[in-house]
Amino acid sequence: MGNRVTRDDFEWVYTEQPHTQRRKEILAKYPEIKALMGPDPHLKWIVSGMVFMQLLACYLVKDLSWKWIFFWAYAFGGCINHSLTLAIHDISHNVAFGNKQARWNRWFAVFANLPIGVPYSASFKKYHIDHHRYLGGDSLDVDIPTDFEGWFFCTPLRKLLWLFLQPLFYSLRPLYVNPKAITQMEILNALVQFSTDLIIYYLWGLKPVIYLIAGTILCLGFHPISGHFIAEHYMFLKGYETYSYYGPLNWLTFNVGYHMEHHDFPSIPGCRLPMVKKIAAEYYDNLPHHQSWIRVLWDFVFDDTLGPYSRVKRLCKLAKES
Repeated sequence: MGNRVTRDDFEWVYTEQPHTQRRKEILAKYPEIKALMGPDPHLKWIVSGMVFMQLLACYLVKDLSWKWIFFWAYAFGGCINHSLTLAIHDISHNVAFGNKQARWNRWFAVFANLPIGVPYSASFKKYHIDHHRYLGGDSLDVDIPTDFEGWFFCTPLRKLLWLFLQPLFYSLRPLYVNPKAITQMEILNALVQFSTDLIIYYLWGLKPVIYLIAGTILCLGFHPISGHFIAEHYMFLKGYETYSYYGPLNWLTFNVGYHMEHHDFPSIPGCRLPMVKKIAAEYYDNLPHHQSWIRVLWDFVFDDTLGPYSRVKRLCKLAKES
């Protein structure tokens, strides 16, 4: 395996993120890619079907024993909930109804949030724009782990624990790294979500509520689909901070695996990102990419050179809001 060096800091770079320049070059060479931008007409129907499927599942699990509640939460419901978080990711880029219908997108994200069990969509939208604008930005991109996470979760066992606790870190990290005022939309998101939880509890009892929330926590933690959290931006090869994955799990995750393409063109919905790769193949075919999210998780846990510190960081100037 050669000599391994355990990282004790992030990979600091002093260049701009690569996506801005690549976007300019690709659009100059292939202006037809602009036609791929705009809403996905099928997204609202797919998401609605997933939400109602989970509501049906709530009815079906209400009389199951607790062991089967958690089994189905991990094996089925959590997969749908994780997929819904990625639908919310797409909706945050206004691809459900288009940029001219921003409010429709915000409320549809609240609807997609319902099976997740806890309010998520409005806060995600608030911070996700910074992840694109200030990729790797110190104190701006809350997708980057904290120094404590990098320092403490550095052994295989601790990294495994960190993967289990990912939902906790993703929810609490923004409050520490880049706290922002609570918005009206976040309050409304919470009111709608907790009201729905209470209605489900009133109709069918506690077990369906636990089924939804447990599925979210379990499948956003240590789960094959969660490999995308590590695959997207952890530096497996020096000099590369974003990676794509072109495997079959993209079918369940709204093509979030096409992550280089997404950061190059965030206004293109996930369903059309494979077309970006096909049109501008010479820009993507020779870039490193992942073959398996399960292999990503395995390598992350057992490779001493990988850990929460394996991220590119840069200093970014805060953009002026228009």
